[in-house]
Amino acid sequence: MDRFGDLDVFAHVVTARSMSAAARELNLSPAVISKRIRRLEDRLGVRLLQRTTRQLSLTEAGQGFYERVVSILGSIEEAEAWVASGTGQARGTLRVSAPTSFGRMHVAPHLKPFLDANQAVNVELILSDAFVDIVADGFDVAIRIADLRDSSLVAKRLAPNHRVLCATPGYLAARGIPGTIEDLARHTLIAHNADQWRLDGPEGQVTVKINGQLRTNSSEVVREALLAGVGIALRSTWDVGPELKSGALARVLPAYSVGKRVAVYAVYPSRRHMEHKVRAFVDYLAELYGATPYWDEGLAL
Repeated sequence: MDRFGDLDVFAHVVTARSMSAAARELNLSPAVISKRIRRLEDRLGVRLLQRTTRQLSLTEAGQGFYERVVSILGSIEEAEAWVASGTGQARGTLRVSAPTSFGRMHVAPHLKPFLDANQAVNVELILSDAFVDIVADGFDVAIRIADLRDSSLVAKRLAPNHRVLCATPGYLAARGIPGTIEDLARHTLIAHNADQWRLDGPEGQVTVKINGQLRTNSSEVVREALLAGVGIALRSTWDVGPELKSGALARVLPAYSVGKRVAVYAVYPSRRHMEHKVRAFVDYLAELYGATPYWDEGLAL
C-alpha cells in the first residue's frame, strides 16, 4: 500500500506545485514528503521533479508519469465511491458553466434525456465565455474548450475540438483562394478578442496577424460575419460543421489548424467524494459526444 501512498503524495505535490503545500494538505511534514518522493524516484530509477529553492517542475518523464498516476488514482477513488454509494441516486441542483455558443448548441438541446433519466436533479446552466472560478462561484462542473495540461482541476476529455480556417464560396470567388499562409495577409480575417492566430502547419507553428475592418468581443458575431461573406475566420467544427457539410462554407488552407491538445473538457474540483449528479452528467456528455462527435461526422479532418 505504500506504493499507492507514494503515488498519492506525488500527485498532491504536482497539483500544489510545492512540497510544503502538499505536506499541509496531507497533514505530513515536508521532510516526509521529500523522503517519499525520493523513494519513488529511486524505485523508478528516474528523476520526476526538478527542484530549486524557488520552484518545482516536472521532468519529461515526470509529466508522462503524472498523467498516468492521475488516471490510476481517479479509477481507485471512483471504485471506492461506487462501493460506498451503493445504488445512491443522483439528486440536487447541478450548477453547470459552459461557453455561450457551445452551451446553446451542444448542451441545452440534449438536457431533456439527462433530466428524464435523473428526475431528482435540477440543472442550473450558466453560459459565459469567461473562465469562471468553479470553487469560488459555486459551480459543480464547467465545460471548457482549451488545452488543460496545466490545470489544477480534474479534467475529463469529452471530445476533440477541431478548428479550421473557412470562408463562404462567395467571398473566395471575389477575393481569391489563398494558396499559402502568407496569402492571408491580403485577406480580411475575422476574430474575437485576438490580434493573431497561432496555427500548426507543415512547417511547424506559424503566427498570423489579424487584419480587417471588423473587431468584436463576440464569437457569435464572428460566426454571423463569416456566414455573411465578410472574410476568413478560424472556427471550431462544432460551430460550423453543418455549413461545411452543406457547402455554405469552404475550408481554406486545410493543412493549417489549431493544435490537437485543445479539446472539449468537463472540469470539476476533485474526484474525491464526487457526487452522483456530477458523475452522471459528465458520463452522459462523454457518451453523447464520444471520440468522433456527431458534429464531425462526414467531415474530412
